[in-house]
Amino acid sequence: MAYRYQIEKRVEFSETDMAGIVHYSNFFRYMEACEHAFFRSLGLSIAPSGADAVGWPRVHADCDYRKPLRFEEVVTVELLVREKREKSLVYGFRFRNAAGEEVARGGLAVACIRKDAASGTMRAVPIPDTIAALIETAPAELLA
Repeated sequence: MAYRYQIEKRVEFSETDMAGIVHYSNFFRYMEACEHAFFRSLGLSIAPSGADAVGWPRVHADCDYRKPLRFEEVVTVELLVREKREKSLVYGFRFRNAAGEEVARGGLAVACIRKDAASGTMRAVPIPDTIAALIETAPAELLA
């Protein structure tokens, strides 16, 4: 069972603002890229197809910024599963520069939903057992 994953990413010029600092919105893209990679590492897709497919819309997102990141810097994005509920997951993210300094910390809460094919409406559903069996909550000492 997994509760931790990380990716490394080099800051692209297009991700920076006029001051040469990563625009705040890109941290949310980095979180999403890490989440998708986490699912792939489990042999899953964040957007599967088929009648029993579930989706993962965001119900909460936040990020606190501590230090700037600039063009060409490498950032490590670490995902930790903070909570696994019946119908949702809550992730914590830590962003570190090449020196290992924490530059930001964020979070995403995602609901497990299924879309009704006939009406197009979405409703929260329990996380399928095949997915829930692969994911666990990170130990408290890692979440501090």
